[in-house]
Parts: sequence; C-alpha cells; structure tokens
Amino acid sequence: MGDARQRGRTFREGLVALGFLTVVPVPEGAWRDPGSFGRSFAWFPLVGLGVGAALALAALALGTVLPPLPAAALLVALWAALTGGLHLDGLMDAADGLLCAKSPADRLAVMQDSGVGAFGVLAGGCVLLVKFAALGVLLDPGARDGLFLALFLAPLLGRWAMVLLAVGFPYAGRAGGLGGTFTRGAGRRELALASATGGLALLAGCLLAGNPSPVLATLSGGVAAAGVALLALRRVGGLTGDVYGAAGELFEVAALVALCGWYAG
Repeated sequence: MGDARQRGRTFREGLVALGFLTVVPVPEGAWRDPGSFGRSFAWFPLVGLGVGAALALAALALGTVLPPLPAAALLVALWAALTGGLHLDGLMDAADGLLCAKSPADRLAVMQDSGVGAFGVLAGGCVLLVKFAALGVLLDPGARDGLFLALFLAPLLGRWAMVLLAVGFPYAGRAGGLGGTFTRGAGRRELALASATGGLALLAGCLLAGNPSPVLATLSGGVAAAGVALLALRRVGGLTGDVYGAAGELFEVAALVALCGWYAG
C-alpha cells in the first residue's frame, strides 16, 4: 500500500511539472496537493527533454520542406507555444522590474504587474530574435548535428538551471504567489534528482557529439542564468518566479549561440 501511494505521489509530481511547464492538459486532481508543486521540480529537466524531443521532430519535418529561415521562424513559434509563453512572460516581467530605476519593493511590484513595459518588450524581442538567428544557422545541412543537440539539451538544461536557482537562492516574491508555492516545497531531493537527469543528459550529449560542445553550451547558459540571478539578488534581495523564467530563457539562448558558434563558426 505504501509503495502504491508513493508511486501515485511521484506520478502526480510529474503531472504537475508537465502541466505547469507546457500546454499539455493534465487531470485536475494533479493540482489538489500543494506539496506536489515543490516536489515537481525533480521532473523539470525531464519535461524539458520532452519539449526538446517535440522541437527536434518538428525541425526534422520542417527542414525537409522549408528553407532554414522560415523553418527557424516556425520552430521559435512552436517553442513558445509548447510552453504557453510561460518563461518568455517571466523574462519580460523580470526585465521590467530589474532594470527600472526604483526601490526593491517597487521593482517587485512592477514584476507582479501583468502589463509589459519597454524593457520587457526589448528583452523578449531580443531573445526571440537571437533564437531565430541561431536556429536559422543550425538548420543549415552542414550544422544539423548541432541543431538536434541544441534542441534536445537547451530546454532540458535550462530547466535544470531553474531548479538550481530555486533551491540555491533566497526567494523574494510574494509568499502566496505561485513561485513561492513551488519554491517552498523544493529541497535537496528535488535538486539531486534534477541534477542526476541534467548530468546524465550532459554526459550523453558529449558521448553522442564526440566533442565537448555540450559542456561549452552548458557553461554559456550557466553564466547567463547566474547573471540574471545575481542581478535579482542585488536589485530585489532574491529571486522570483519571473526570474526563474528569465534564467531559463537566457540559458537556452546562450546555449544555442554557443552551439551555433561551435558547429557553424
């Protein structure tokens, strides 16, 4: 009975991660246990792998019927659609809050505002533009190895980075907010499981690629994610759900650019 209950709880955690990070519908019952929210962090990299697999399949299909640039545009649109624009929205909110000249409390209030300001528009536009440019280069037949590596690894490792930041940095958002609900339940177990998935994916990527390009992508993404985390720590005293989303987006972009430079430079 205990094992069955544990399996059921673990399954719910996976459903929460899937339902939160993507537009895939999950049963309403998955959301009934708030404790599952934080524990779902353990599943974040695996959900990222699923997003990457969907993108890789789409790239395989689009690359056979379209030139690189139109295919890249559709991939960027699909990437945002699969996640419901969740992390992109977080990036724009974080940019508005962290880059404005206000007090820490006012910056947090700006991030909680549903509107998007100039900094948010610029940040979101730049991220989409760089993703489009990098994918356009990687869709070239001579760089296809880098393309599939990027599509599988960037979403997975980007969500691993989000777990690292959620567990390793103080939370500065509203206690009753969604980010706080997730962060309160996250701990060493979730970090260990997510790190095991991320580490195995990185090792597999290096073995399949036959070169250290996945390590370069991870380091590049890590610097970008750490940069926004440190900025948030300085500006508002901690991280928020929007900052996690921003870190994930910037990790993906930096990883794409690094792999673009390796395979097409």
